[in-house]
Amino acid sequence: MNKPLLAQDIRKYNFTLWKLLIGALIIFALFIVAIGFGLFGQLPSFRDIEHPKSNQASEIVTDDGRILGTYFVQNRSNVTYSEISPNAINALIATEDIRFRDHSGIDFKRTFTIFLYALVGKKQGGSTITQQLALNLFSEEGRQKNFAKRILQKFQEWVIAVKLERNYTKEEIIVMYLNTVDFGNQAYGIKSAARVYFNTTPDKLTVPQAATLIGILKGITRYSPTRNPERSIARRNTIMGLMVKENMLTQQQLDTDKEKPLGLKFSAATVNDGIAPYFRAVLKSDIRKIFEERSITKPNGTPYDLDRDGLRIITTINYDMQVAAEEAQKEYMKILQLSFIKSWKGRNPFKGKEMQIEQGVKRSDRYKALQLEGKSDAEIKEDFNTPTRLTIFTWRGNIDTLMKPIDSVKYYKMLLRNSMMAMDPQTGYIKAWVGGINYEHFKYDQVKMGTRQVGSTAKPFTYAVAVENGYSPCLPVLNEPVTIETPGSDPWTPRSSGTVPGYLTLQKGLALSQNFIAAYLMKQVGPTAVSTLIKRMGITSDVPAYPSIALGSFDASVYDMVGAYSVFANKGVWTKPTYILRIEDKNGVVLHSEKPIPVPAMNEEVAYVMTRMLRGVITSGTGWRLYSKYGVKTPIGGKTGTTQNNSDGWFMGISPQLVTGVWTGCEDRAFHFTSTAQGDGATTALPIFAGFMKRIYANPKLNISKADFEPPKNGVSIIYDCSQYQQQEQETELDEKLGF
Repeated sequence: MNKPLLAQDIRKYNFTLWKLLIGALIIFALFIVAIGFGLFGQLPSFRDIEHPKSNQASEIVTDDGRILGTYFVQNRSNVTYSEISPNAINALIATEDIRFRDHSGIDFKRTFTIFLYALVGKKQGGSTITQQLALNLFSEEGRQKNFAKRILQKFQEWVIAVKLERNYTKEEIIVMYLNTVDFGNQAYGIKSAARVYFNTTPDKLTVPQAATLIGILKGITRYSPTRNPERSIARRNTIMGLMVKENMLTQQQLDTDKEKPLGLKFSAATVNDGIAPYFRAVLKSDIRKIFEERSITKPNGTPYDLDRDGLRIITTINYDMQVAAEEAQKEYMKILQLSFIKSWKGRNPFKGKEMQIEQGVKRSDRYKALQLEGKSDAEIKEDFNTPTRLTIFTWRGNIDTLMKPIDSVKYYKMLLRNSMMAMDPQTGYIKAWVGGINYEHFKYDQVKMGTRQVGSTAKPFTYAVAVENGYSPCLPVLNEPVTIETPGSDPWTPRSSGTVPGYLTLQKGLALSQNFIAAYLMKQVGPTAVSTLIKRMGITSDVPAYPSIALGSFDASVYDMVGAYSVFANKGVWTKPTYILRIEDKNGVVLHSEKPIPVPAMNEEVAYVMTRMLRGVITSGTGWRLYSKYGVKTPIGGKTGTTQNNSDGWFMGISPQLVTGVWTGCEDRAFHFTSTAQGDGATTALPIFAGFMKRIYANPKLNISKADFEPPKNGVSIIYDCSQYQQQEQETELDEKLGF
């Protein structure tokens, strides 16, 4: 029989219970204090709270303010509260933390209810937005898997969350959260996510778009719009339903929006993907050199990290022009590659080229990797002759195939490469940069890093020196072989194919790209004068003072050649091709800026006369296809170029607002077209220029004028209209006969 409890026993039990409860609270408080002092693991200091670390991507920005790409470890770009759509903020609060604006970092009501949910078998998160932010900012290893460690981590989150609430406003906390969370597909933060998934900015996110992005946070794979679109739609609609429940959205809006598709405009955030990958790679390397040479460092003296420090690089590249350039290349190179392969039908392109194939093997990543593994030459040779699974680039897309690695080397040797650059000759600002055909497979930039023999595109330099020395564009010259004697060297007599017999004016000689006429002029003015002018026009590669430079025997980059031709278009003034306007840190402080300085390189009158002669190349010379076949009938001057054995095809085009250079050829000069009719610059390079310019003129936003070059204000004394020249010559002869 149970003995009834006395009043004193009840008091005793109550006292003991209270002691246990108070003791537990004291122990818990001491435990929290100990966590705050870092006894169970280092917590962020006050300075860390004030300046939270996060890997922030550096942004490359076009001249019209659009994002060209990013450098990142985590593709994260920060925004302010005013730059985030209320739709995104409402979706986040409705889903993750409905009492966000009321609690002080810890929602105790929600914390205790999770235990009740757990008892009935339901799982519910107990972390507030502030606690999740604490985890994102200050836990490098992320959410702990071990239960005991996770409990300790949870209490640490409490302490950090309270500190965050004391140091930041609610708006600042929600901005930090949205700037740090992972949205999958290399999109960290709401700005990157908006761009990657919907090609928009955070301030323009619609309700369905915002709900889709917030939905990803519950599981970046499970609710990924790209991997699991049906689940993503379901999650999006659930979030919009929660917004209705909290009066952030009307039922009518929900009924309308839940039927909409995802409407993705997905653009993967990878280094290889996106536009201008070659430009971005060169830009990154150049910025590192600039920072090192000029000792540009962070306030604490440490170097800037382009992948982590959130710099903003404002460039001269125009987004639409860059797209137009890449589209023009892709469109024509597909056609040209087929023509190239057909030109070798029935013949072995690799006969006698064993050395080039061997070089290709030794330059390959596969060869270098096998060497690092300690493989012998015999083992490497066996590997290259053993069929294996390879991913091969084609103009139809990447193909996974079974192939001997040695055959892949041969395949790539027969793959035509191409590069082009366009710039504004008046400012020197580069507007488009296409460094190769596919950055994923071929990372070597052929705009600035690579140089190739320039061929007949060098001829205008010799003509310019001649005009500057008083030779009229209308002077008739007998088109016959010329031999130039040079002290200490063998006599030079150039060969010529497609020679037009008889007398030709200099203007016609340039238009038809006649070698003998160029050689004649070189004999008159001398190689030193021509070499000096070429260097003055910005060619940085070696240009030896040999007579053969009249026919383009020297190598130069597309970058330098475009800069040189800009002298003709810019009234004789050379402006260094420029692609960086300024570099800012994440707070908008300008770290570096560039402003090209114009340098006179040629008499303005001579430059203008050269534009007339280069116009003749298009209207009645080797560039005729631009006008008649491709329908580009604006006042454009240009010059085709083809090197020996058709190894390199060039086209240089000039207009008052845009100078463009295009090069096409194989990786090795030993591989080339079998005939000039198929492999000259007019066939391999000019069509890409034509495709580019047609797209440029068709885009009204670019506002590219179709006006002709302006003559010098003081007039032109050099006669370039050959009908006037003939009349003047006849009058002079008459005067001489009459004794005047």
